[in-house]
Amino acid sequence: MVQPEEQARLYRPRPELLPAAHVTSLPDYRRLYRRSVEEPQEFWGDIAKEFYWKQQHSGPFLRYNFDVTKGEIFVEWMKGAKTNICYNLLDRNVGEKKLGDKVAFYWEGNEPGDSMKITYGELLRKVCQFANVLRNHGVKKGDRISIYLPMILELVIAMLACARIGAIHSVVFAGFSADSLCERILDCGCSLLITADAFYRGDKLVNLKQIADEALQKSKDKGFPLKKCIVVKHLGREESADGACSQSPPLKRLCQDVQGAMSFLCYSCSSGNRREKQKEKKSESSQRLHPKIPWDPHVDVWWQDLMNGASTECEPEWCDSEDELFILYTSGSTGKPKGVLHTVGGYMLYAATTFKYVFDYQPEDIYWCTADIGWITGHSYITYGPLANGATSILFEGIPTYPDAERMWSIIDKYKVTKFYTAPTAIRLLMKSGEEPVKKHSRKSLKVLGTVGEPINPEAWLWFYRVVGEERCPIVDTFWQTETGGHMLTPLPAATPMKPGSATFPFFGVVPAIMNESGEELEGEAEGYLVFKQPWPGIMRTLYGNHQRFETTYFKKFPGYYVTGCRRDKDGYYWITGRIDDMLNVSGHLLSTAEVESALLEHGAISEAAVVSHPHPLKGECLYCFVTLKDGHEFTKNMIDELKKQVREKIGPIATPDYIQYAPSLPKTRSGKITRRILRKIAQNDRDLGDISTLVNPGIINQLFNNRCNTKL
Repeated sequence: MVQPEEQARLYRPRPELLPAAHVTSLPDYRRLYRRSVEEPQEFWGDIAKEFYWKQQHSGPFLRYNFDVTKGEIFVEWMKGAKTNICYNLLDRNVGEKKLGDKVAFYWEGNEPGDSMKITYGELLRKVCQFANVLRNHGVKKGDRISIYLPMILELVIAMLACARIGAIHSVVFAGFSADSLCERILDCGCSLLITADAFYRGDKLVNLKQIADEALQKSKDKGFPLKKCIVVKHLGREESADGACSQSPPLKRLCQDVQGAMSFLCYSCSSGNRREKQKEKKSESSQRLHPKIPWDPHVDVWWQDLMNGASTECEPEWCDSEDELFILYTSGSTGKPKGVLHTVGGYMLYAATTFKYVFDYQPEDIYWCTADIGWITGHSYITYGPLANGATSILFEGIPTYPDAERMWSIIDKYKVTKFYTAPTAIRLLMKSGEEPVKKHSRKSLKVLGTVGEPINPEAWLWFYRVVGEERCPIVDTFWQTETGGHMLTPLPAATPMKPGSATFPFFGVVPAIMNESGEELEGEAEGYLVFKQPWPGIMRTLYGNHQRFETTYFKKFPGYYVTGCRRDKDGYYWITGRIDDMLNVSGHLLSTAEVESALLEHGAISEAAVVSHPHPLKGECLYCFVTLKDGHEFTKNMIDELKKQVREKIGPIATPDYIQYAPSLPKTRSGKITRRILRKIAQNDRDLGDISTLVNPGIINQLFNNRCNTKL
């Protein structure tokens, strides 16, 4: 259990370990922050000078309205300026900065030993080729392109090719179902789909093309047929003539066994060692790696067939700073996904700047973000932010525990990773395996650790800091959202003291406040709604096709502010309690589900916890908790009493859970996120669960229903 003094302790940065840091002290941070807030035009204007602009902005540097009572909500940064984000990420780095031979990505496949790399020069040529392919298919500026790919290099190439010609990409996480893909295709009105044959995630085969075909059929049934689907051959890599494997992006080959409309794909290695291993396991491989791929020659076309002969030169489309860059769907409280829309200029500046400062990027770094590009973290901190800085990154197809719990640490040693950014869910999962798998590996290259995706409980933070980082690597615990485009609250590695589980300070240009239910700003230590008082360059501009929902969701509750949920402690540190819909109102008191989960996780027997609301006739809402136990512990009445007492002592009597249910495991998506929507349904004994196809463990649902607490009062 984390002791109170440990959680309250300030962990000081060690700037001597980061001698070339961009921000070296707390006064240095405060000086830059003050300038970014008081002189945003000058601060961001200086950063904009580091990028290429075909034409400078003609009007005000920044125009905006956050107050719904004064008219339509809008944000405009450098409207009238012309640029191209792909040109700035690739052409500028290859030409002006002479980084053509520098590795842009090391790709690490699902299977250990499957790996390749691509340089900035190679990436530019591939992107230009695919941009020409898209143009040859009639794609033009403003068209929407849906991308449904696993974590392979073609995903980055497709995104940047869209950006190069001014098309708007909509990346859909490859763990989503056919219904989810169809819904996103219909909502954005895409003109073309890019997908892959199949891929392995751990030991599970995902026949992606089959799922995509189901989505296309559903779209057609709803009156929206797509005429073209470009398919990457991911499960068969082309070997060079001398038998050595290609180190360029995965050019694939079709197996000889083709029957009618069904193509059978085979898998070949990407290294000599891997090839020898596969010979040893020939029978096993032949059983595992030959999925059947449905094929419609009127719609489907192979990626590599289109790339063959495509020109490696492509003039970029010069876009306005406020032109649309991408749509990324995030879950909505109504169940209908929200199409968050980001624009070219402001997003480019913010993704690049947050990456540079938050990870203290240096030219020699090897950076690894373990997120999937299907989420905003992968957009901002695998694709756009690192490439804008000329960084070398790891692109990882696998999962943290395949083939064993040592995988992540072995990758860190293999590539000498210096900056490592992962999710609290992954950290807690690896904690269950103990320290031994970590300590088998050196990790001496690590300099900065980062967490993203959800609030991290102090126990996991301290394990990450002490075991993984050996108390020498600062942790940047970052708070932000799909809607914000980049980091909002975060430490800076060499400058700001850290508290376990706290997102600490606002990033440059971000002005937070805490408000109560009445809309009053609170001073000092306070809990309530976290709001932001003025725009930053990376803020979303609207929800695609539904500006009214955009205004209602983010600006109506407190006119003049963008709103979410948080508390601020007596030292001014921010503790993220989630979005508005992660806040519970119990007897008139706002409670954070994340804070209760953190309190439960401090019990020595608990490995995972999830808290949801449950209707209560007197309180309005009460707390219903699901807990998973560590090995060797038994769920008893005494344990329930201990957990309730712990929450009472940690947060207060008002936060005492009404119900605590044992969960053998929690329902999660393939990205590792707990699906609290389903847990709310289970808590209320509502079996209308909707789409559960994205769950990695759907079999747990019936067990959880059978283990329900008796909620009849």
